[in-house]
Amino acid sequence: MTETAGGGPERRTDRGADGGVDGGVGLTALLVAAARAIETHRHDSLARDVHAEHFVRAAPASADWPVRIQQVPDGDGNPLWGRFARYFGLRTRVLDDFLLRSARAGVRQVVLLGAGLDTRAFRLDWPPGCVVFEIDRAGVLAFKHRVLAGLSAAPGATRVAVPADLRSDWAAALTGAGFDPAAPSAWLAEGLLFYLPGPAETALVETVDRLSAEGSALAFEAKLEKDLLAYRDSAIYTATREQIGIDLLRLFDLGPRPDSAGALTERGWSASMRTPFDFTLRHGRGPLPEPNDALEGNRWVFAHKVRA
Repeated sequence: MTETAGGGPERRTDRGADGGVDGGVGLTALLVAAARAIETHRHDSLARDVHAEHFVRAAPASADWPVRIQQVPDGDGNPLWGRFARYFGLRTRVLDDFLLRSARAGVRQVVLLGAGLDTRAFRLDWPPGCVVFEIDRAGVLAFKHRVLAGLSAAPGATRVAVPADLRSDWAAALTGAGFDPAAPSAWLAEGLLFYLPGPAETALVETVDRLSAEGSALAFEAKLEKDLLAYRDSAIYTATREQIGIDLLRLFDLGPRPDSAGALTERGWSASMRTPFDFTLRHGRGPLPEPNDALEGNRWVFAHKVRA
C-alpha cells in the first residue's frame, strides 16, 4: 500500500484526487494504520504504534473503523480486522526488525518508499545519527504531518519528508533532500510494488541499486500469483471490499510481475525470499495458510548489496 493493497477492463489505480488518503491507494494507508492500531492494543502485540489510531480517526473515510479488536463483533474471526489486520501487525514487526538490524550494523540512512502513514521515525529506537527519508505524494505527507503535529509527536531520528511521486524522478528529490548515495542505506518498499506496473517496478529497483553503496539493504513485499483474480472471492478480499469499500484487486496492477529479487542478485545483491507464514511460526502468532488464501503468493524479500 503506499506503506500502504477486480479487475477486468474497468480496473482503476486512482490515487485520490488530491494525492491524499481520501481514496484509491491512499485509502489503503488508512487500512494499514487501523491494523497497526488494533495490533497495538492486543495483549500479545507484535508491534506498537500509538499514533496509528489518530490517523484513522482524523480521516472521514475511516473515522468509524475499529481500532481495537474488541470493537469488532466477531473479533479475530473477522477476515479483515482479525486475520488481515494480524498479517499487517506481523509485517510491521518483521520490517521493524529488518531496519533496526541495518541501523545497528552501521547504516545511518533509511529510505521509506511510498511511506504512507508509516511512523517508524517516531516509534523505533534509532541509534544516534540516523536519518529517515519518507518518500510519498505531497497530500499523504501533509495529512500525516497535520495529525502528528496535533499530537506534538517528536521523532527519534532526523526525519526528512520527500514529496515525490514514485512514477516520476523521485531520485532527484531524494538526493536534493540530503540523501548521500556514497553511504550505505536501508530501503523499505512495504506493500508498494504490486500497485505499480511491472516496468515501473523494474525502474524503481534499478534506481535503488544505482543509489545504493556497498553494505546497503533493501526489503520489499512481492506477490507471486500468476492470476490475482483467481482469489477475488477469498475471505480477505471479500471482507475488505464489503466492510470498508476497498477493492484491492482494482488497485493492484494485474500485469506480469518482474523477478526483482533475481535482478538484484545479478546486480551484486544477495537476496532471500520468505513467506509470512515463516514468521508466524517464528513469533507464535499471525496468519497461517487457509484454502483460497489471498496471502498464498505473498513473499517478503530481504536483499543486501555485497558488491558495488
